[in-house]
Amino acid sequence: MYSRSENGECVIICLYVDDMLIFGTCNNIVFKTKLFLGTKFEMKDMGEASIILGDKIIRKRDSILLSQEKYTEILLKKFGYYDFKLMNTPYNANSKLKKNKGESISQTQYTQIIGSLLHLMTFSRPDIAYAVGRLNKYTQCPNQDQ
Repeated sequence: MYSRSENGECVIICLYVDDMLIFGTCNNIVFKTKLFLGTKFEMKDMGEASIILGDKIIRKRDSILLSQEKYTEILLKKFGYYDFKLMNTPYNANSKLKKNKGESISQTQYTQIIGSLLHLMTFSRPDIAYAVGRLNKYTQCPNQDQ
């Protein structure tokens, strides 16, 4: 939800299931919005947000940045890739992907990894779109090389 006052100040409300984030350019309007919503819904003010839906909120002077570094770290640990060597590019252009005709790895896990990467790609990492798109083609019968 987006609301703008007569003076051009705005309040933005983000709601996901039972998590709500209210932010705006004027503290008074944010306060009034919270008071109003509190009369309509049972709410608990958790104070200034530092994380929302796994995204870290970084405040800098006149801007707010969202970082999915923690989400990425959790994914790497969950799927056993946390200790792998970092690369300068998200995709090696020289690699040749081909349909698996050998032994498969867990299709469920591969699909979960691809889904997690699609989420990252959509929200904060457009630079991995090509690599994820290429790997997404092989969810039917994945192998260790993909």
